[in-house]
Amino acid sequence: MTEKHELMGGKVHVYRREGSDYWQCSTYLAGKNWRVSTKEDSLAHAKDFAQDWYLELMGKSRAGVLKVGKTFKQAADLFLHEYAIITSGERNPQYVRIMQGTLRVHLLPFFGNKVVSEITPGMVQEYRIHRMTSRVDPKTGQPKRPARATIRMEVVVLRQVLKAAYRHGWLPYLPDLSAPYKASGKISHRGWFSPEEYKMLYEATRADTKSVKGPYRKYIREQFHDYVLFMANTGLRPDEAARLEFRDVAIVTDEATGERILEIEVRGKRGVGYCKSMTGAVIPFQRLHNRIRPPFTRLRKRSKPKLENLPELTDKLFGQTPADLINAVLAKLNLKFDRDGNRRTSYSLRHTYICLRLMEGADIYQVAKNCRTSVEMIETFYASHIKNTLDAAAINVRKPKPTKRPDTRAPEEHN
Repeated sequence: MTEKHELMGGKVHVYRREGSDYWQCSTYLAGKNWRVSTKEDSLAHAKDFAQDWYLELMGKSRAGVLKVGKTFKQAADLFLHEYAIITSGERNPQYVRIMQGTLRVHLLPFFGNKVVSEITPGMVQEYRIHRMTSRVDPKTGQPKRPARATIRMEVVVLRQVLKAAYRHGWLPYLPDLSAPYKASGKISHRGWFSPEEYKMLYEATRADTKSVKGPYRKYIREQFHDYVLFMANTGLRPDEAARLEFRDVAIVTDEATGERILEIEVRGKRGVGYCKSMTGAVIPFQRLHNRIRPPFTRLRKRSKPKLENLPELTDKLFGQTPADLINAVLAKLNLKFDRDGNRRTSYSLRHTYICLRLMEGADIYQVAKNCRTSVEMIETFYASHIKNTLDAAAINVRKPKPTKRPDTRAPEEHN
């Protein structure tokens, strides 16, 4: 049974549900039902709270600050439902999970109960400040500011949710979400390996294949060595290499150069694309194809040794990205960071491929097509710091000085 009481001429109701210690109050105002817990177990105190609460709501309603409409949480649920269906098969499932995590961890705790029409550019700026000051490093006592790309991703998700609300008429207009006071960001080049550093890297991975003992350890190091050579000679993204199967790669003779190269059918975030490798990728691929797996595999539970044959066409070349191995060898060689503080990862092998191609004078449009990216991306993050892309002959042009014209006047004209 629910015990009920009316106040303010029946405009406010105070009630307590069966099994609850606290009284609650409710009213209907501005076309919407409002409810709140009084946090009081005394009926007299609950009535006083309900009257004050109702008068406060009335004041907000008359001042025009009482917002009524769909909340940000409702808009977020609508967006996730639409996005998962519309982009099915077109977006990487991991990207969708990142958007869901961004909403759950950061955006919903801040905007969740707010009406979408309340979200203004000023409130978005408050969110940016909150993200930059809410976490404190216990060692230094200074705020732990998230990366600029992280904030940008969160604002992208916020904009997508507000667009969904706007499409369904829950929002009269889209607020301006651009960051104020923002200067032009510094364009830093991607972490890559210079020719000398790349040589240090593959010589170190080659030495590891000879130093380790045991068939399993040796197999892992040999796979990793070929991974480094393969990635630096193809320019694949790590996620593309992780999806690559033996049937996606073919050894062919290039008609233009007469060299043996790899033709690769790439499946990644841009869909299906194609890549033609350097000649340096052929031998690593042959070793991957001909390498016999060790006569046992590591299992969490003890079991009988499992014999392994040569890889089949549907087997993956590498599978999971060897992040632990590359971090260990980079730390050993003191190559984890470049001189500008850019962190090097397995992605840096792709950046190395692009930079080395540009240094050799390759056509930037063909490099962009082969790497399934845009010329603008390469010009911004790669070509800007490659000195070989600057043509000194075109830069150091000098305007020829005009020659002195001979005097063709008659002698009597000089007088």
